[in-house]
Amino acid sequence: MHRILIIGTGSIGERHVRCFQATGRVELGICELNEQLRSDVATRYQITKVFSSFEDALKQQWDAALVATPANSHIPIASKLADYSINLFIEKPLSTSLDGISELIEKVKAKKLVAGIAYMFRAHPALADMREAIRSGRFGNPVQVVAEFGQSFPFYRPAYKTIYYAKRETGGGAIQDAMTHLINACEWLVGPVTRLSADASHQVLEGVDVEDTVHVMARHGSVLASYSLNQYQPPNETYIKVNCDSGTAEFDLAENRWRWMIKPASTWKMEEFPKMERDDWYIRQAGDYLDALEGARPVLCTIEEGLQTLKVNIAALASADSGAGMNNI
Repeated sequence: MHRILIIGTGSIGERHVRCFQATGRVELGICELNEQLRSDVATRYQITKVFSSFEDALKQQWDAALVATPANSHIPIASKLADYSINLFIEKPLSTSLDGISELIEKVKAKKLVAGIAYMFRAHPALADMREAIRSGRFGNPVQVVAEFGQSFPFYRPAYKTIYYAKRETGGGAIQDAMTHLINACEWLVGPVTRLSADASHQVLEGVDVEDTVHVMARHGSVLASYSLNQYQPPNETYIKVNCDSGTAEFDLAENRWRWMIKPASTWKMEEFPKMERDDWYIRQAGDYLDALEGARPVLCTIEEGLQTLKVNIAALASADSGAGMNNI
């Protein structure tokens, strides 16, 4: 049983509580400043190790801590945890700036800590299977990526107006909240983004003025990519298509599958996976991190990979705000 401290019990923190607990492999504690949240989550999940201050939580022994606070607080909290030799699992995005990250990476290396970033597309079995097929050379060399995401934020995240999402400074807006997942997934598939140009705007969502619509043109080295995302359309859709020089592979999140085609005018070949609810996906992610703690596998997304995607976030925000052309990463 791993002793895991979850710091922050808002909507994503509570989901991590529920899903880590569902693995049957942990003894959980929670740290939450908000008294009502702290009490509700502790009662709901029968957690006895409950802390109202970070300093009090650090007086206990922990194998790892999951940082689920607003993104601008991730690095100071993670750095303090590293000082105590506590392994790290940090919610996405890694941060909202580059401040303190190189120092955190040095601490992680010096103390040989297990440190991962919770970009959960990497825990999806269908996308992982598609990645292995692409990397095997089955479809030739990747040359183009087309990625689309859309969902109704008011339906799935009705509290968006009052949480971190409402301000860029705390990790809000479509680029840092949702586009970052899509970018990280495609970097996992075809390598890091090296150049981009972004356009973004607040179009629909009530009660906030951060962007809810994003278009990005990018290069992953020699691979050209286009990204389209909004947070208000009724259909809940995510597609990632990778065109290679000898075939095409496409991931469909809503249908929990990927498909492929090699010969023109032929039919798609489907790779189906068992239906997953959202918690199933998070439980799988939790199990993968616990496996990494035990040395059975590497973390799905390292701090260095999270840093790379953070640089993309920052460049996309700068490009969208300035209206400038292609920005180097």
